[in-house]
Amino acid sequence: MRVPILALATIAMLVSACAVAGAVPSPSSSRSPSPSSAGASPSVVASPEPGGTIRLYTSVTQATVDAVLAGYAEAHLGVTVEVFRAPTGELAARIAAELRDGRILGDVLWLTDPLSIQAYEAQDLLRTWEPAEAAGIAPAYRGETYWGTRFLNMVIVRGSDVAPGPLTWDDLADPAFRDAVAIPDPGFAGSAFGALGYFALSSTAGLDFYAALKANGAVQVKTPDEVTAGVAEGRFKIGMTLDNSARTAATKGSPVALEWPADGAIAMYSPIGVVDATANAPAAQSFVEFVLSDPGQVAIAGTGWQPIRASAGGPPAEGPQVYPDWAGAFGRQAELLDGYRAIFGG
Repeated sequence: MRVPILALATIAMLVSACAVAGAVPSPSSSRSPSPSSAGASPSVVASPEPGGTIRLYTSVTQATVDAVLAGYAEAHLGVTVEVFRAPTGELAARIAAELRDGRILGDVLWLTDPLSIQAYEAQDLLRTWEPAEAAGIAPAYRGETYWGTRFLNMVIVRGSDVAPGPLTWDDLADPAFRDAVAIPDPGFAGSAFGALGYFALSSTAGLDFYAALKANGAVQVKTPDEVTAGVAEGRFKIGMTLDNSARTAATKGSPVALEWPADGAIAMYSPIGVVDATANAPAAQSFVEFVLSDPGQVAIAGTGWQPIRASAGGPPAEGPQVYPDWAGAFGRQAELLDGYRAIFGG
């Protein structure tokens, strides 16, 4: 089993903002007006370019974070972005510890699923503002203080020696796959938490879905990538994973195939928001604006995810999508996780 990676990286963007072509001089460096313009109306001075340091707390995949930071570095030369990256469960534990000590030390939260970030909104820990780049995001993919950046699709991965589908979610409990199914831990991986929200509140599934998997010998691992790896290694025949994980593994030659569930991939949006206690709101907000902008969305699409803006490209959905009842799940996160753990353990 692979050990989850905790990455604390600093992306230094220390080139002077005055090197930007066409940059507006700050008031302190503006020249005195020429005699010919002395009687003209004063011009409007643009807002200063954001600067300083911000810290990004994220559970987003490393390749996606790197691609977005590279683009942001070109757009905002005077900002330093420090990154703490960890799986959802470990990131939540860090934030909880910081809150016990007084406040969240991160400036921006870029998480995997709405259930993970909504708890912070409910505690008034996120900044209330409206990004200009959020205008085109549908209400279904945003909250009051956070906005969707990309879609994650929970799908089925099968070994290349397993007969092709179509497969449905109920097939994970088929006796033909007894003791050969892997699922990710919703207490560790945000995408698995989102899937739990869908199944637990579904009128046709409920927690009985997980009970049936357990009765069929399904094995819980930590992350979707571990599910994909386990299928590739032959330890499991099929499993629940993300489309990006299965697609990437297959492209690299792993003996796996992505099966889009006939009854719909579970689609969830990956939200971003600014921490209310940030000491550098201009820089934090500029980062969110960039992620939601066309260049940021193109960077996300280039790492194999379906961006929130369809115009940015990226892999399209390969079949039907279903969505968790986020409103029904908000405020019930602990309850849902406790119900799951009563079946699979913690």
